[in-house]
Amino acid sequence: MPVDPGLSQRAHGVRFEWGLSGADAIVDGADIAVIVDVLSFTTTLTVAMDAGIDVIPCRWRDDRASQLAEEFDAVLAVGRSAGSPGRISLCPASIRNTPPPARLVLPSPNGSTIAHELPSRAGLCIGASLRNAAAVAAWIRAENPTAVIAVIASGERWPDASLRPAVEDLWGAGAVIAELLDSGAADASAEAVAAAAAWRAVKQSVASELLRCASGQELNAMGHPEDVVIAAETGSSGCVPILRDGMFVDATRRRTIAGSTEG
Repeated sequence: MPVDPGLSQRAHGVRFEWGLSGADAIVDGADIAVIVDVLSFTTTLTVAMDAGIDVIPCRWRDDRASQLAEEFDAVLAVGRSAGSPGRISLCPASIRNTPPPARLVLPSPNGSTIAHELPSRAGLCIGASLRNAAAVAAWIRAENPTAVIAVIASGERWPDASLRPAVEDLWGAGAVIAELLDSGAADASAEAVAAAAAWRAVKQSVASELLRCASGQELNAMGHPEDVVIAAETGSSGCVPILRDGMFVDATRRRTIAGSTEG
């Protein structure tokens, strides 16, 4: 259904909303869409970028994912519950414990799904987590200081498939927005300002807060506390995953390669 223009945050240069419907509401007229899914798609994405892996987001976990892996000559990540030594899953720790492939198809019901849907609507899509929020904001300000930016917290799902706003994604989105505002970005919406304030409120204790939040407790109960620990590595990554032709590549790595004088 068409979105009420009053919900689009169209008058603002920095916007914030939740989930795919929220992205649909605020992405029109934006130059850059930043997707945040802290537990765990965009955290896993940044770990992959740090390992030199290009990542293909996928909204499905069926034969279509296998076809996508074949198309890109990529490894297909298995579901978290199917993870085992030597197999990459949505768990960021699995990438650190496995020889890195060149390309990885990474299915996820939230962040990956949004990344799959947005390219036709936004000029540029970037993946951000707490690990690389500062790097993403700095890259945006350096490349296009007047860009209109839509920051989308992916959220999780309730059993009935409705959106569950997940506080870790609010913090991750807020971390990007706070860095943008601190570096001079203007005209933030009230929603964006509130997300930045939420991040600033937990910034000094984010590791413990991630373990306390509902999604962190869920992962801990599933036997994946290390994923929460990795998600809390605030500022540890300088990667900037940009979506090009259906695949996330690290803009900083591409620039370094293009500007090198090898040979």
